[in-house]
Amino acid sequence: MTNQIDIGVLGADGRMGGAIIRALKEQPRANLTAALTAKSSPNLGKDASELAGLKPSGVILTADIQAALGACDVLIDFSQPGAAIDAALAMHGTRCHTFVTGTTGYTETEEKALRAAGDNITLLKSGNFSLGVNMLEALVELATDKLRAGWDIEILEMHHKHKVDAPSGTAIMLGEAAAKGRGVDLAENQALSREGRGDPRPEGQIGFAALRGGGVIGQHEVRIASELEMITLGHDAFDRSVFAQGAVTAAIWAAGKPKGLYDMKDVLGIKSL
Repeated sequence: MTNQIDIGVLGADGRMGGAIIRALKEQPRANLTAALTAKSSPNLGKDASELAGLKPSGVILTADIQAALGACDVLIDFSQPGAAIDAALAMHGTRCHTFVTGTTGYTETEEKALRAAGDNITLLKSGNFSLGVNMLEALVELATDKLRAGWDIEILEMHHKHKVDAPSGTAIMLGEAAAKGRGVDLAENQALSREGRGDPRPEGQIGFAALRGGGVIGQHEVRIASELEMITLGHDAFDRSVFAQGAVTAAIWAAGKPKGLYDMKDVLGIKSL
């Protein structure tokens, strides 16, 4: 692997795709060499950098995944679950065998399909690429491990009105960290919504609340409450570029790594915090 890393972007004409292209421009080791979008996109054939608000780069938006994978070392993905799975499957036998994905909203079946597709590539998957959120995840695991009986866990998140999946991928990450701290399975202990007049809150439940409105980029809180006090651990994102910069950092780190599954805690060296 040379010092310069050729990077493609899947979902290149979306909000995050544009932010990643701008972040690549600021990273001296990264070259934008491929830009993928959906076949139905009205932006097909346009210059990806120009669409992101930069000077034209000559990298044209395409739906030809094979051509794109032949032009890059790493593919950064912020698209849709189906597109992400298809891209991971298509990497077999191509130049590109490193996939950095921040796509969220997978069903359980889709999640399994992505991980299976990633068996023969370097797959770095994260629900959030910011340093702060990944540090928050580590702190949540630590706190929930130490605060057990009599302490309830609730996760609150808010995003812009255009976000279609709920809870957010980051909220699920935080829920998994809380479940890991408690030594339980999240799927068996989560409450994704509450309405009506049901039973009282059971001991050990991990609750979620999702809000949508305006242009909020991302707000997350984990509240750990007892009868007498409450700890609130939280993170606010002020600009989408924080996720883009993290994804580019992850792509450079992952380039040339052995095949396998990685996440941002590997990139940041906080796996065992």
